[in-house]
Amino acid sequence: MSYNKEFSIEESRAISDGGRPADRSGSARTSQKLDRYLSLKPAVAFGMTVLSSWTGISLTISSAFLNGGPTTLIWGTILAGVGTLAIAASLGELASITPVVGAQYRWTGLYAPRAMSPAFWSLVQGWLTVFSWISLCAAVPFISALCIQGLIILNSPTYIPERWHSTLLMWAFLTIPVLCNVYGRKLLKTVELMGGVLHIVFFIVTVTTLGVMARKSTAEFVFTESWFGQSGWESEGVQWCIGLLSITSVLTGFDGVLHLSDEISDAPKKVPHAMMWAVVLNTFMALGFLITLLFCIGDVDAAIGTPTGFPVIQILYQATKSKAGATVIMCMILFSTMVALFGVIASVSRLTWAFAKDNGLPFSTFFAHVHPTLHIPLNALGLVTTISALIGLVNIGNTTAFVAVLSLATMGLYLSYVMPLAFALIRKIQGRHPPYGPFRLGIWSIPVNIAGLAFGIFMVIFLPFPSVLPVTAATMNYASPILGLVMLLSLVDWFTSGHKRFEVPTHAPEHYE
Repeated sequence: MSYNKEFSIEESRAISDGGRPADRSGSARTSQKLDRYLSLKPAVAFGMTVLSSWTGISLTISSAFLNGGPTTLIWGTILAGVGTLAIAASLGELASITPVVGAQYRWTGLYAPRAMSPAFWSLVQGWLTVFSWISLCAAVPFISALCIQGLIILNSPTYIPERWHSTLLMWAFLTIPVLCNVYGRKLLKTVELMGGVLHIVFFIVTVTTLGVMARKSTAEFVFTESWFGQSGWESEGVQWCIGLLSITSVLTGFDGVLHLSDEISDAPKKVPHAMMWAVVLNTFMALGFLITLLFCIGDVDAAIGTPTGFPVIQILYQATKSKAGATVIMCMILFSTMVALFGVIASVSRLTWAFAKDNGLPFSTFFAHVHPTLHIPLNALGLVTTISALIGLVNIGNTTAFVAVLSLATMGLYLSYVMPLAFALIRKIQGRHPPYGPFRLGIWSIPVNIAGLAFGIFMVIFLPFPSVLPVTAATMNYASPILGLVMLLSLVDWFTSGHKRFEVPTHAPEHYE
């Protein structure tokens, strides 16, 4: 399908500038720009390390052990990889047309039907995406802090963990990537390349150690055994789907590279490929790690009931028969997690900066500022860091409430993929989609879009399910209530000042209408 209609001058400027309308007087959208210094290799490495799926799944595997077991982990990883790849490819087409830092909320504003108030949906999408990424900034160091406590328990059984201990460890884990983002912006390229290489090296070391030293399970156990009846759910299908969530949570976040679009050279070509390669590489490594882990799991009951709180620590200890050996491998995993956090913070600070440039935040002029010598959105980075650290304080009072905030990360990100994808797909089916960029799926575009949208909706439906029954204050999945609170805040913002302040680029070319 071709489009030969001429664009008006304003519309042409909007598309060439990533969909931005002309600047208004007093707008937070300034002429400040970020340097384009990232090529394809560091972009792919960035996407791979931000996901860090094989290390992430090692820390979140407990939920799958309660719901589904080996079949969920193996076949669920394949399903999640294919579904997530369909979403990444679909968003890649949008990124190739308008590769902008704001990504999802920008696309929602561009593709939403004019009758549905695109600016409203875009503002809500912006709040949701920004808060979801900030939640991820808190989740990564918190899980890492719990893992450090688990290693302390392994090496010193008399240690009694306290909630304030994990908060302090979380802050310590958060500090290093933040300082690297402030003073080592140019190191991002080197860190991501080295991090990508070490990510693969640590993977090889871990699976080799397990493969050589551990007692082996049978192939029947790894590929066909399921564990049901441990979480209180009666339906085996529901249990299997809930177990899938521990896998999908470490495959989401591939859009991190989108939010560096202003710093990637030739972004329309490189950003889509970086996202897709990130999903493919992480899926294969996560699957390889899980197959090795299940073959080398040893005493299943000991792994599930470990006092460290992390089955992977117990599995490594059983395999190596050495506390030092297990600790060294876990430190490799934690190092990869820290590199991932470096990328996560870089990504969300740029996203927050872009949202502020569009006046999506209160005090947007302040948060849209780019430091003249550091060449980073320092104020936006400070906002992200401060909120992440404050979220850690919630853990001191109530761990359940803290986990509730963190649960928003995965659900919010999947919802942020669904909204623009649904609007764009509707236009595509109606034959009103804009001209494609250098990356396109051709005849597979609509089928892949439908598959990605279906998988995203599937995840949004099951992500709020509690992992165990009966539901209590301690076992409740608070993703939906927290999501509702964020949506409420966005509504309050819209009706108070957002509808006047927000400058989402909703200028559509003629063939949109």
